[in-house]
Amino acid sequence: MQILSKMRSLITALLFTLLFHVAVSAQNGSQINWPRYQDMAVDLMQQYLRVNTSNPPGNELEAARFLKKIFDQHGIENEIFEYKPGRANIIARLKGNGSKRPIILLSHMDVVTAEPASWEVDPFAGVIKNNVIYGRGALDMKGEGLLHLMTMILLKREGPPLSRDVVFIGTADEEVDDEGSLWMIANKADLFKNAEYLLTEGGDNLIEGDSVKVVGVDVAEKAPFWLRLTATGLPGHGSRPVNDSATNRLIRAMNRILDWETPVKLLPAVEQFFKDIAPLQSEPLRAHFLNIRESLKNPDFVKALTSQREFNFLVRNTISITMLNGSKQTNVIPNAATCNLDVRLLPGESPEEFLKALTAVIADPSIKIENVNRFKQPNSSPIDTELFSLIARKTKEKHPSAVVTTKMLSGYTESQLYRQLGITAYGWAPIYTTAEEDEGVHGNNERISVKNVREGTRELYEVVRDISR
Repeated sequence: MQILSKMRSLITALLFTLLFHVAVSAQNGSQINWPRYQDMAVDLMQQYLRVNTSNPPGNELEAARFLKKIFDQHGIENEIFEYKPGRANIIARLKGNGSKRPIILLSHMDVVTAEPASWEVDPFAGVIKNNVIYGRGALDMKGEGLLHLMTMILLKREGPPLSRDVVFIGTADEEVDDEGSLWMIANKADLFKNAEYLLTEGGDNLIEGDSVKVVGVDVAEKAPFWLRLTATGLPGHGSRPVNDSATNRLIRAMNRILDWETPVKLLPAVEQFFKDIAPLQSEPLRAHFLNIRESLKNPDFVKALTSQREFNFLVRNTISITMLNGSKQTNVIPNAATCNLDVRLLPGESPEEFLKALTAVIADPSIKIENVNRFKQPNSSPIDTELFSLIARKTKEKHPSAVVTTKMLSGYTESQLYRQLGITAYGWAPIYTTAEEDEGVHGNNERISVKNVREGTRELYEVVRDISR
């Protein structure tokens, strides 16, 4: 009897161990039918791209309804907020036990316009060609939105235990005025303002051949501070030049701006970026990048570095002259001439101080300078967090040769708005692109590979699942 009792105890222990390992395997995803979910992801990606949300006019309500139908099918709590006719946001939520603060998966549903005649395929047909899905918004940013959607479906259907709420937010109008996010923050912030983390667009991931070289996690963005310069002067006939005309005054001012080298400044996240990518460089650049702070004291190095577009914006406030307007006739000297400046300020920079410096550079008090956009204060997120470490670790598991680094974007994302609520926001998605594919963003033939959709579905799910345990 004693032997029999011991055998029963041993069998019970073995069964318990087996069940434990099965449970752990299921939680880790080894029991998930990935081909089924990946097929679903490709199909839904095509469907999502067929919803034309070109902004203007946006029409994000149709995209919100598309997403709502899917959430409803899977029993995921969701709600649409139509803040003006045809313009809408959507929020969906999976509830955790509340022991950790929520994580937000944020994507915008609008896309920039497309010129069909310049595309190989209809930009809103969701066509698959050579294992690539074509469509406006494939990379910016319906592709990432689709991965967010699949993560919500997987979490709901596979049921891993969650310690935090996972919140999906789809917004309108990111490409123009950010009305969607501004409205959500002003009117519905109670639904998400206590979140700890937010994932959205922004990280650039470079692939060469079959190898992922660099994975960037966006922790900061520069802020647009758009300015219009207006010069005035005596009008007249073009055959009798006016030396102090509006156009001449404006051109002189623009020349001074073009000659102005704004001060070089090194942010901690940018310093880390240079150190991270240093091993990918040849000498002497490798040594310079490893000790970038000291290198930036060398005027010759600064000149060489800032002559490269991909590095210049990282270390200074930048100015691009983008719009010019004068007379409507060749033989008429106008009484007013204008130009627009696309100014991008580093996090921590004061627009008032920049304006003061610019005014001194122009050195013409008769030229009017006015801000023509709604300035949003630049900000950043820390990198010493559980989520950043998890992204880095999971990425290295999948792509051992990749360099995972911090990124600061020259452009703008909605992260800036949500960081003001105390949320740590990162721009990252497991979507890996070539330099050629990146040219499709806001350009022609925008596309995302089927491989990115299939493999990204699993990679994003595993990160969100693990941070939410």
